[in-house]
Amino acid sequence: MPRGAADPDFWRNRPVVVTGGAGFVGRPTVALLEELGADVRVVRSAEFDLREPRACEAALEGADVVVHLAARVGGIGYNRRNPGLLAHDNLLMGCNVFEAARRRGVRKLVVAGTVCAYPKFTPVPFREEDLWSGYPEETNAPYGLAKKMALVLSDAYRRQYGLDSCVPLMVNLYGPGDDFDLQDSHVIPALVHKYVLAAERGHARVELWGTGRASREFLYVDDAARALVLAAERLHTSQPVNVGSGRETKIADLAATIAQLTGFAGETVWDPSKPDGQPVRCLDVSRARELMGFEAHVDMADGLRRTVESFRSARLAARA
Repeated sequence: MPRGAADPDFWRNRPVVVTGGAGFVGRPTVALLEELGADVRVVRSAEFDLREPRACEAALEGADVVVHLAARVGGIGYNRRNPGLLAHDNLLMGCNVFEAARRRGVRKLVVAGTVCAYPKFTPVPFREEDLWSGYPEETNAPYGLAKKMALVLSDAYRRQYGLDSCVPLMVNLYGPGDDFDLQDSHVIPALVHKYVLAAERGHARVELWGTGRASREFLYVDDAARALVLAAERLHTSQPVNVGSGRETKIADLAATIAQLTGFAGETVWDPSKPDGQPVRCLDVSRARELMGFEAHVDMADGLRRTVESFRSARLAARA
């Protein structure tokens, strides 16, 4: 079996519950699990409110493995408008999932963590030992700290109850099927949306938040799904583990690439009165390589091209 490939023998006929399985990260995760032969059940928020303990326990019934992806999440604009909801809902869901997993006798729990948990000013590349050395960037803090508590829960439930759980820290994800809403989405889908519209309508300029000097690390959603599956198979620690591509991208360079892919020939104008968010994000991903055999496969140019094409296809289908 190639290094970094999931093991079908581990997954064949294994009962798996994926919370948020109909969402952006959930869909490719479920597809991969089904391809591997797992018996997958998708938990949707319309059927189970994971903020309620009884609903959460019902959602996890019969599961051998649980992959918890359900979350309240958004981009900088959404974070600024909804700090209370982000803290409240993600904390409740995390606490309830751990307790329900314990009560239901789940053998393995994987909770998707986030790079937003890192301190605002973290030495680059971000190493797991720096995770607790400061407060997160302010717009990310309610979400990042709520998700960071999953690491505390994982360690506590492992020591007291023997629950095998892990919380891989995911970088900014992107790809087809993302939320492209201009008000609430993350940076790549927002840029794709803006530049596609500007190219279609012949606009002379596109205005973007911030200075463009901030940087991020991005991971294609199919790679993220594979990482989550590998974590369920191989990651038997409650210590943080960074999951990303290990490559840093300036937001200005990202914008220029997306403008080119969409055929936008006008000017990009930056609005420095709007926040950049965390100044730099780039991870040391050696621990994921060592413990899980995970490395990113999809390069940025190819992933962005697929994302632009998927957004355009969705727009054409909506018009039809």
